[in-house]
Amino acid sequence: MMLDTEQVAALIRPDIYEMAAYTPIVPFEVLSRKLGIPEDQIVKVDANENPYGPSPKAIAALASYPYYHIYPDPNHTLLRDALQDYVGVDKTHLVLGTGSDELLDIVIRLFVQPGDSIVNCPPTFGMYPFLASVAGAQTISVPRKPDFQLDLDAIEAVFRQTQRLPKLIFVTSPNNPDGSIIDRGTLDRLLDLPAVVVVDQAYVEFGGIDFAPLVPACPNLIVMRTFSKWAGLAGLRVGYGVFPSEIVGHLYKIKQPYNVNAAAQAAVLASLDDLQTLMGRVQILVEERGRLYGALQRIPYLRPYPSHSNFILNRVLGRDAGALKATLESRGILVRYYRTPGLQDCIRISVGKPQQNDRVIEALCREER
Repeated sequence: MMLDTEQVAALIRPDIYEMAAYTPIVPFEVLSRKLGIPEDQIVKVDANENPYGPSPKAIAALASYPYYHIYPDPNHTLLRDALQDYVGVDKTHLVLGTGSDELLDIVIRLFVQPGDSIVNCPPTFGMYPFLASVAGAQTISVPRKPDFQLDLDAIEAVFRQTQRLPKLIFVTSPNNPDGSIIDRGTLDRLLDLPAVVVVDQAYVEFGGIDFAPLVPACPNLIVMRTFSKWAGLAGLRVGYGVFPSEIVGHLYKIKQPYNVNAAAQAAVLASLDDLQTLMGRVQILVEERGRLYGALQRIPYLRPYPSHSNFILNRVLGRDAGALKATLESRGILVRYYRTPGLQDCIRISVGKPQQNDRVIEALCREER
């Protein structure tokens, strides 16, 4: 007799059965259907995507690539050759993944086992505690200060007060969702702790110090990067990590052999061959970030935070942030709304094209009236 539903459920790992699911952003086309608004009339500024999309060379490469019927290069040879010039480190330190999320998952599985712990510094990217839970590890949360800077004293105290020391410290710079950054002195203090420091720099092309060149001389530093933001390849899911030599070989033991598909590899190569176009778009977004920030400062019920990324976090004052998000959505403007500790009554607005930013500003000003 086959098992019933309850018997199958009893076979699931108890910790995973009880854990909360990660909540991703709803896809663009699904929202268009839900709202009854044509896709070309929606301003989607809720997921920090690049509104300009991929490089024209990347689109052409996707259309002309002749080997989709062949498994992709498991060692990403051509990508690493091209990337070493862009990143400024030897290709032997580079490992690619299906988005940087996959590499975060692999790193956690490489270092932690059930009962181990990681240090997380919320508010920040939600994948770190999620992936730690999947691996059976605990998360020690050290909240950021009110200005979103790291509480270094509290992080260092964790290592003095905990018997079973955390193995990994996760730091995001620029930080998602507020766009704050860390400096070299902060990083040096973290590297002095007996753990591996993972610095997620998914948004570094938009601002902040690039720590990737430090990795070859720092055995306990890992830097994560992605093509989702600056290169407009979020839908193809490709990212990379810069790792100390001693770690790379162990990562290859446990990563899936064909983890980056052929389309993504072709698009990345073409993107790296079109840096003038892509970096020009990055510069436009940085300039628009400044213009948008200035406009948001003039809206009385918003308190925007300075950002080094392609988004701006806003504290909503004197009104319900959730209701504001719903009102904007009804008008075809999608922003991110938060209810988590440290982010209550906050919305995050990704920087769009100038005309998209104009629509956001106009809609927010209308709510002031």
